[in-house]
Amino acid sequence: VQYKGMAPGAKLLDLQVLDASGSGSTSDVIEALDWVVDHKDTYHIRVINLSLGHPVFESYKTDPLCQAIETCVNNGIVVVVAAGNYGKGRAGEVYGGITSPANDPAAITVGAVDTWGTGSPQDDTVATYSSRGPTPIDGLLKPDIVAPGNKVVSCSNPNGSLYINYPANRVYANPAGQTASYFTMSGTSMAAPVVAGAVAMMLEANPNLTPNMVKAILGYTAGRMRQPNLLEQGHGELKAVGAVRLA
Repeated sequence: VQYKGMAPGAKLLDLQVLDASGSGSTSDVIEALDWVVDHKDTYHIRVINLSLGHPVFESYKTDPLCQAIETCVNNGIVVVVAAGNYGKGRAGEVYGGITSPANDPAAITVGAVDTWGTGSPQDDTVATYSSRGPTPIDGLLKPDIVAPGNKVVSCSNPNGSLYINYPANRVYANPAGQTASYFTMSGTSMAAPVVAGAVAMMLEANPNLTPNMVKAILGYTAGRMRQPNLLEQGHGELKAVGAVRLA
């Protein structure tokens, strides 16, 4: 079995800001974002995916990480951020779990959808763990959009900590093979790059789109889900084909 991503023709730059356990410093993320702004013309960088975040400690207006996001957007770069995985607590649904920098209005904040393994959107639901709005402190409506993020199959790294510690998540292209070609994970960190890939295809269709235009098109073409409210789904579920056509 072979898997293909959202924008298989896109060129990727990988800036490492987290360690093998998935932890890191906010300063390292800001430094990476500053690097992107400085080198955006050299490498033709149009979209950033941030599958990371930390709790909201202050308003987005003064948060240094959010300020770095806004600098990227003001320089013409679309920034896609995972909403966080704090939508479920011991007592049930949790609201106000959006993390930073997903709480910034300039970011395209993405929640996770469970497709239940079918190709039809009719049974899609917002994943229980997907962070709901409003944003802490500022009380903004987030996420902006939701996309498939549950049990997503993607590339594996045989030397990575996740690959080594979670063998049940390995997906083999060849059942007889000893090394898994893919790995499955769930979370808004998986949903965000689905949207980032859609953005890449939109910018391929129309390179003149600004970050605000991209965000508006994604929201306009999204499919409103019946059950979840706006604090769970935002504009609704990503409709990539419609977004690219409108772009």
